[in-house]
Amino acid sequence: MSTNQFEYQATLEETSIPEMFWTIYRHKVPGLIELSHEGIVKQIHVREGTIFHATSTDRSDRLGAHLYRKGQLTRDELTETMRERAATAKRHGALLIESGLLSPEQLYEAIRGQMEGIVWSVFSWQQGDVSFKIGEFQDPVMIRIHLPVRQTIVRGIKKVQDARLLVNRLGKKTTVFRPTYGTEDLIEIALDQEEYELLRLVDGQRTLVDICTEGPYSASENARLLYAFYVLHLIERVDAERTGQVKIKLDKGGG
Repeated sequence: MSTNQFEYQATLEETSIPEMFWTIYRHKVPGLIELSHEGIVKQIHVREGTIFHATSTDRSDRLGAHLYRKGQLTRDELTETMRERAATAKRHGALLIESGLLSPEQLYEAIRGQMEGIVWSVFSWQQGDVSFKIGEFQDPVMIRIHLPVRQTIVRGIKKVQDARLLVNRLGKKTTVFRPTYGTEDLIEIALDQEEYELLRLVDGQRTLVDICTEGPYSASENARLLYAFYVLHLIERVDAERTGQVKIKLDKGGG
């Protein structure tokens, strides 16, 4: 990588991952997000508003572990194919197809699920380091998926168990929000009926606590989803003050 290549670096204590994803989506720049914590490194490749690859050094994120958790591989099948992989240096996915354990279609869907799990897991990280490098960082044998960033933001935030730090970025209980979305946005983000029901409660009159109380989910789930709407600019605070946003100037050589 050249010395003038743009690279944003920060700690997860000072950076909101959902807001960082939104900034990258808005600028439609290709690049590599890398997150690290306690020796674990996760990388997410983005291009033109989509995530197309993700990797992790966490053993629990490996393809075999994912298939075992999903019940698609038995422990004996996992052990045997991992032993063969060590002996032949072949990719695990290729061995699964050659052994007849998975069809190519099943393998692709499994890899997609594995990568989705890696991506969604980083939304729960509250400590560690994060960086974003602009550019094309590709492996010629990389399996590519198509995961829209805006959908990822919604699904990732909904999966966060302890979202207090994220929800605190919305403001006070008395904060009022108004809608700023277009119907086309909702189609691309693929909101389901209950998510749309919650969004429609945002009317420029109801407070944060009103919406969380009246929404279709539990109060904490409603608050998490509202934060996702806020990050995606589907809603805004009536006072128009967006605090704590990740400020990344995505220009080559910028900082």
